[in-house]
Amino acid sequence: MRTLFWLSLAVLVTGTSFGQTPAPAQATPAQPASAPRRAVAPAPPLPPARAGIVITVTDAHGIPILGVRVDISGASDRNGETDTSGQVNFVGMQAGTYRARFDGARMIPFEREVIVRAGQPTAIDVTLNPAPPPPAAPKPPPPAAVAPVIGPPGMPQVLSIIDLAEKQLSGNQARKETLVSCSGNTRTTLVLLNQDQPERLYDGAEVEYYVVAGQGAVRLNGRDTGLAAGSYISLPRNTSHSIAHRGNRPLILLAVLSGSPCEQEK
Repeated sequence: MRTLFWLSLAVLVTGTSFGQTPAPAQATPAQPASAPRRAVAPAPPLPPARAGIVITVTDAHGIPILGVRVDISGASDRNGETDTSGQVNFVGMQAGTYRARFDGARMIPFEREVIVRAGQPTAIDVTLNPAPPPPAAPKPPPPAAVAPVIGPPGMPQVLSIIDLAEKQLSGNQARKETLVSCSGNTRTTLVLLNQDQPERLYDGAEVEYYVVAGQGAVRLNGRDTGLAAGSYISLPRNTSHSIAHRGNRPLILLAVLSGSPCEQEK
């Protein structure tokens, strides 16, 4: 009996298992097709590393020079002037070879080559020499000596001033003048005054008066000095003076001017 029971149970279990319809297997969802990959452009090249120049300008004694103009020509042109420390800096420059020119007041211009390397500053020390002083302006030649102007020579003569004066006494003119002699730069005249002579001045000649006859007065610097026969007066050039007539007779003077050329020889 027990054996039959276990067989029946086995058949029952087996039949139930075989009688069920197995569930259909779920389909795996289709994977989408992968998109084509884009080509990656190569990265642009990096710009060249930049550097700078540090310049110090001094004189022969090591003293910084202010105001020196520095011109840098090359891949990166630059220019500037040194400060009170004699320095000027140029930054952001490409590597390469440059030409530097230095110009300072009263200094000799100077040029040199400068090599700038990438990524590092380039220090330059420059010594400028003073420019020679400008040549002195030539002195003007001394003025040529001016030959004195000399009038024509006169003829030698000997005469009596008294006799000549008596011949000139005719008439009653206020002033009568007779040429006695004239040679070179000396002129002698005989002057007869019947009235006061106005103030006069000789700027190019000295004058001398000799009183032959009569009476009068000479005024110098506001002061009158009496004149009579035999009186003598000597006056440098540029001396203002006047001669007054006194009495009833003419005042006869021998006047000699020296220093002014004679107009005519006598």
